[in-house]
Amino acid sequence: MSPKRQTIQVIVFTVIRIALNTVTRMVYPFLPAFARGIGVDLQSVAYALSVRSAAGSMGPLLASYAESRGRRTGMLMGLIMFAAGCGLVALYPSYTTFVLALILTLSGNFVYLSSMQAYLGDRIPYERRGLVLAITEIGWSLSFIFGVPLVGGLISQRGWSAPFTVLFGLGILAIIGIAVLVPRGQTGNLERIGILGSLKTVLTNPVALLAMAGGMSFSLANEVVNLVFGVWMEEAFNLRLASLGYIAAVIGFSELGGEVLVAMFVDRIGKTRAVTIGLVINSLAALALAWLGRSTVGAAVGLFLFYISFEFTLVSLIPLMSEILPAARATLLATNVSATALGRALGALIALPLFRWGEASGVLPGILACGLVSVLFNSLALGIFSRLKRHISHL
Repeated sequence: MSPKRQTIQVIVFTVIRIALNTVTRMVYPFLPAFARGIGVDLQSVAYALSVRSAAGSMGPLLASYAESRGRRTGMLMGLIMFAAGCGLVALYPSYTTFVLALILTLSGNFVYLSSMQAYLGDRIPYERRGLVLAITEIGWSLSFIFGVPLVGGLISQRGWSAPFTVLFGLGILAIIGIAVLVPRGQTGNLERIGILGSLKTVLTNPVALLAMAGGMSFSLANEVVNLVFGVWMEEAFNLRLASLGYIAAVIGFSELGGEVLVAMFVDRIGKTRAVTIGLVINSLAALALAWLGRSTVGAAVGLFLFYISFEFTLVSLIPLMSEILPAARATLLATNVSATALGRALGALIALPLFRWGEASGVLPGILACGLVSVLFNSLALGIFSRLKRHISHL
């Protein structure tokens, strides 16, 4: 493949991720707005997010099936699921279709993401892989910089279901783009060992299990703050939808900074060392949120530090995971995403009750209660990755 064609593919992969990630991320800052629009309470939407994350446990099985059919098929399969989920709400807006859309779009995102990362992992040397994968991860931050503010405008003008209609159209365009741009390739290693055999390879490998446990722990740490920041900002500062959209853009720029830092440094300093540095900084930022959050500007600064450090950690982990089991690369990447989704599901279950307990107790602010729990699980992840480093020092 020519360098020019490879560059075009990376750009298209990144643009597609903006749309996919917008659905994944838009619920958090507009949690109260979606609850009001659908006609349910906040906890019902929080439960929907928990169900969405738990449904990610199907990601490895779907990715294994897709891997046996080739990377291109996996990407197309994920995009079809994404478009179907958005289309459900566009046609029949209700709480039920909202929950189904969250499940389908996240599962589709998992399948697309693992197939796309495996496709690049097959073609990019490990020494350069951190840079290339970090570029594709820019789609995560751009979804908050551009996608989420646009969602806020659509909700305020046309109602809570309007973003799903627009994203359905983008999903169709993405399907066409991948079908045209990515050539048909050979089927994967799973044709020989089978779908369940690939999962067994991943789930019986102690190094892979350690890495996934670390990812699950720090994802839980992130979700405990991630789920409540919209509620915190709205209640503490009486922010409207447009203002929350601007806060989302600030978070997006912080994550973009994290991805740029990974692109610049992770291949030089090493992936495991980068993960360790990110976890330490993220823990400090979680503790600083309550102190900085005495003003809107201070809260924005605190969120900037929290998200830039989390993104740096998460993106540093991706190239590391892509080389642990090359023979089952897509399956391991999908299983890792599922492990982080399970962490998010557990975080979503405890975040809002923890925040409310803190606010009602008078002992400590709700955001500080969430920050302390975030530090606890980040510390657990630090211990796991310290042990992991002894097994994969060559990576």
